[in-house]
Amino acid sequence: MEKIGVADYGMLVWYGGFYDYNDRIDAIRSLGYHGLERIYPKSAEDAILAASNLKRKGMGFATVNHQDPELAMRYTAALGGEYVWASVQGGSCFEDYLRQVRYQTDAAKKYGLEVAVHNHLGQRVETQEQLEIFLAECPDTKLLFDVGHLAVAGGDVEYIAKTYYDRIIAYHFKGWQTSDTPSHAQWSKRGYFTGLEKGDFFINNEAVFKHAIKKGFDGWMFIEHDTHKQDPMIDLKESYDVMMKWRKEI
Repeated sequence: MEKIGVADYGMLVWYGGFYDYNDRIDAIRSLGYHGLERIYPKSAEDAILAASNLKRKGMGFATVNHQDPELAMRYTAALGGEYVWASVQGGSCFEDYLRQVRYQTDAAKKYGLEVAVHNHLGQRVETQEQLEIFLAECPDTKLLFDVGHLAVAGGDVEYIAKTYYDRIIAYHFKGWQTSDTPSHAQWSKRGYFTGLEKGDFFINNEAVFKHAIKKGFDGWMFIEHDTHKQDPMIDLKESYDVMMKWRKEI
């Protein structure tokens, strides 16, 4: 069965940082979620404490966030995580980036881990064309499919979800609200990501979600509010309820 979690970047922005991991776990758990996407350890001891506290509360996580890619792999593998984000220098061109991602993918295999590329506005894998090139050129690398980012980039999210289902290791779901400068060169000035069934731009999160469930997906599905305009607990509860409504309709 799928696991419903929170990718908590927006919470970090709202609160101004990460102060108490147990508070974060308890808050997310109280809404019905199964876990968080990432833990953010400062040391091996900190990583063990965070992972053990999650497990003690019946919660889980997918990966470890660390500025050192090797330590991210070691911690994730040791603590039972499933994948690490692609974290490479990138080089001077797209071909350099793809080559480095393949090297990281091979390195992660030694730990029994997958590497996942997160498609994202303004980054190396942004458009559908770039995403499909990545999928072709890095056949052993997985996709952390951000439905919102691809939709806003003009991609066909249903096509990607159905055509490359076997490559998707986890999902990010979100809505989009257009700003007063929709043509701004900087993507973050064109609008902001918000909750499910929120915003003014249609993103077919529902179709992608239902397709994954019908296919028997048993990985992580993360709700991600990049921007909160009110208490994150209110936003996350609303989005959780939307997702549960979709789940009941299947």
